[in-house]
Amino acid sequence: MPAHAPFEDTAARLRACRLCRDSPLYGPPLPQEPRPIVQGSTGARLCVASQAPGTRAHRTGMPFTDPSGVRLRSWLGLDEARFYDPAQVAIVPMGSCFPGLDAKGGDRPPRRECAERWRAELFSGLPNLELILVIGQYAQAWHLGRMEGGLTGTVRRWRALLDEPRRPRVLPLPHPSWRNNGWLKREPWFEADLLPVLKAEVARVLGA
Repeated sequence: MPAHAPFEDTAARLRACRLCRDSPLYGPPLPQEPRPIVQGSTGARLCVASQAPGTRAHRTGMPFTDPSGVRLRSWLGLDEARFYDPAQVAIVPMGSCFPGLDAKGGDRPPRRECAERWRAELFSGLPNLELILVIGQYAQAWHLGRMEGGLTGTVRRWRALLDEPRRPRVLPLPHPSWRNNGWLKREPWFEADLLPVLKAEVARVLGA
């Protein structure tokens, strides 16, 4: 394949991928029919680098169609029309298919096969990105490497990471899931200090 295939071409091949069902490299086969979910275009300027689709996204074929998506769009200051516009916003999860549920009813981690096979190629097709929002520990480890203090330590370094001279710039975020309500209460600086900067950066990048 070309070194820099257009994002749309790579995404089309990804949507036909059945690797985790037919030839899994890590663990048992995907427990349901694969439905890879990814959004974007070669011209996108903002990327949401997320974890993996949940049960509702798997049913609808659209990412963040749940309360987590409502909270995320509120954090970004975007309505649904802009958030789901692939010409502006790319959404590239670590695992493109719903990974199934664990014994406690929570989502399993993203399948490792997906990032290994597709992630570098997808990002090579996004040459116009200005900002990547790195959501959750799995995406943060891929984009930033393992950092001291885990997710909290990584997000606490948000200002230094955003100011690093790299392109695209990177801003780490916790997952907007209700499961992180306790984290948000323990870390009031996130809403007080980080969210205003996040909204301003998203508006700047998208020309709002």
